[in-house]
Amino acid sequence: MRKVTRLLLGGVFMSTLAQGLPAWAGGIPNAGGTIDNLSASDQLLETDNESGMVSMPPVARLSDVSTFSDVQPGDWAYEALRSLIQRYGVLEGYSDGSFRGDRAVTRYEFISALTAVLAKVEQLYRTGERGRTIEEDLLTLQQLQTFYDAALGELKGRLSQQEDRQTQLEAKRFSATSQLQGQVILAGTGGVQAKDVIVLRSRLNLVTSFSGTDQLVTQLEMGNDGEDAINFAQSQGQNLFGTNGSLVDGGGLDYAGVSPNTHLYRLYYQFQPLPSLQVAVGPKLVPSDFIDRNSFANNSAQDFGSSFFINNPLIVQNQIDRLGGAGVALTWQASKLPLKLRALYAASDAENPGTLPNGGGLFGDRWQGTLEAEFEFQKGLIARFQYTTAQINQTDIEAAGINVEWAIDPRHRFAVFGRFGVAEYSGFNSLLNRDLDLTPKSWSLGVVVRNLWIPGTLAGFAIGQPFVEADLGDGTQTNLEAFIQVFLNDRISITPSVMLVTNANNNDDANDIWQGTIRTVFSF
Repeated sequence: MRKVTRLLLGGVFMSTLAQGLPAWAGGIPNAGGTIDNLSASDQLLETDNESGMVSMPPVARLSDVSTFSDVQPGDWAYEALRSLIQRYGVLEGYSDGSFRGDRAVTRYEFISALTAVLAKVEQLYRTGERGRTIEEDLLTLQQLQTFYDAALGELKGRLSQQEDRQTQLEAKRFSATSQLQGQVILAGTGGVQAKDVIVLRSRLNLVTSFSGTDQLVTQLEMGNDGEDAINFAQSQGQNLFGTNGSLVDGGGLDYAGVSPNTHLYRLYYQFQPLPSLQVAVGPKLVPSDFIDRNSFANNSAQDFGSSFFINNPLIVQNQIDRLGGAGVALTWQASKLPLKLRALYAASDAENPGTLPNGGGLFGDRWQGTLEAEFEFQKGLIARFQYTTAQINQTDIEAAGINVEWAIDPRHRFAVFGRFGVAEYSGFNSLLNRDLDLTPKSWSLGVVVRNLWIPGTLAGFAIGQPFVEADLGDGTQTNLEAFIQVFLNDRISITPSVMLVTNANNNDDANDIWQGTIRTVFSF
């Protein structure tokens, strides 16, 4: 009877553990998700938090689990538990009401099912039912529980880590409704035709919530105006495709050239008037916070450092995104389809109505509007279809694009991504002082790998061309970047990278620009 008591107490412990894990941490299947089965993109990268938005990773469904499979069909433990589930009529966690004997299950799924059988046996004991079959099954359950003690220990350890992380997050709170966050990028960089320099960018975020489903995002930014080799070389001419390029963003380090004067970079209020609709409105919206997102190439503090590989330069207009603009962004989530629709409008010179040569104001020159439809065709395969219309320096711009990401093998944490766009630029450009009648294309392709050589690392390689147009220059600029990121701890990462730009500004006579960088990111 002591064995029975210990076994039933173990069942109660596992059930309590399953219910005790916070939903956002994943939990074991009985709690609504699995720790090891975040979406494919989340397995490769943490949720981007550069803009200051606080978000938690999505919780996976039990029916989605197909990786980290520790218990195979044919294993004695697998067959034993399946027999117990069928005998006691326990159909726990699976949407089709089966044990799925044709595929492996994770150890956490296994523990969840074992917990359900234990609960059923406990119920039978409480009602006074006994018998040889139940006694034999109790011995089997005891063996199974002993066999998976290690998995339980790991679950307890992960729960403890989540509690510690929650304590750290609470300690960062500026007040009961606000959270203060910061990020510093310090990068040593050097390359051909340029001096070795230190590039610095600092950001301070204050995120306030009044209702729990809203956020007031305020971000201050400053830098040291440091200029890397690619930006330095691009700025020697008209700088058409530099990080601060007048035509598009196809430059070097995204965090280079930031003003040393502290300035307001983000200020907007985000709320949900409906469960399926999210609205952001404010005087400082950054378009890339809302459109052309990508799990593997979207954050210069976490993945690729080149400003070109972060966004499609035809869809996200450089002179709007680098400055921020006044406007509104809408995101609608379909209830029964893996579909999201987004709409954005932003104007860079809204604070100067009628005082600029090109107009200014909320609807004057330097504005962009974008529509985007995001569809998840299967787990890990996501496509975003985009359309942008804009007016920049009296030039009318129409552009269409597609942004695709595919986590091919989540188990090995390998993914590919790509962006493609085509546009029309027409009208007199007041900054270049010339008429434009161009039909450029832009493309980029890349691959990222997690845990390469060292656990926790992220490595990537990308190649692309920001502005393919035969009528602009006598060549086509091409960008390449390779990097590997290593975390020293939860708050510090170091990322060596190599970049190459050929035919800068579509100039066939331009020398190749090689650049090496060691990026250090501090988060607090």
